[in-house]
Amino acid sequence: MADKKSSLGKELTKGIIKENPTLVMLLGMCPTLAVTTQAMNGIGMGLATTFVLLGSNIVISLLRNVIPDKVRIPSFIVIIASFVTLIGFLLEGFLPSLYDSLGIYLTLITVNCIIFGRAEMFASKNGVAASICDALGMGIGFTLALFLMGSVREIIGSGKWFGMDIPVLSSNPMLLFIMPAGGFFTLGMIIALVNKLSHKKPPQELECGGGCKGCPNAGSCNGGEVGEDE
Repeated sequence: MADKKSSLGKELTKGIIKENPTLVMLLGMCPTLAVTTQAMNGIGMGLATTFVLLGSNIVISLLRNVIPDKVRIPSFIVIIASFVTLIGFLLEGFLPSLYDSLGIYLTLITVNCIIFGRAEMFASKNGVAASICDALGMGIGFTLALFLMGSVREIIGSGKWFGMDIPVLSSNPMLLFIMPAGGFFTLGMIIALVNKLSHKKPPQELECGGGCKGCPNAGSCNGGEVGEDE
């Protein structure tokens, strides 16, 4: 039981930082760059994607032994599109302003490689509990990435945050940040920061059991120079 809980906890947390779909695996770039001119748009797109990801993971996991292998991809698309249609109706009915802000990118969740990737690589091969944790973890990671992107771009590019004016910045906004170039720049800086905080270590140096003589990497090895052992 303890091992199962540990495994589920790992599936839940892996998508937040270690395997963040946007900042680490670089998936879902289209909505990440297109809708993050405001923090609210980032949260809205992230939560909508999480809803679709959770629903599709559950259904695909339940039907993984029923769906024929030859038609699994069309089946996945139909399931995902059904949840996208549902979330579209809900947003249009209850949050029409957010629905208008997300525009066509809400519909494009159907072909979001994050959702399809988790369906193909995880939900179709694992149980419901693990698929739920995987969907929530990836959804939370995606939402946090979009929220951070949207916050930075809105604060610097518009001088506002959730519609509230920010002193000094509101009168001198850097409009570049709400343009496509600003999106790419912000994304690059956040990815660099995440890589720095995750303390990624460089590949370990190759160890040559027979010394440096004859080693093709001897010239760049910190352990010695070519001919050192001669």
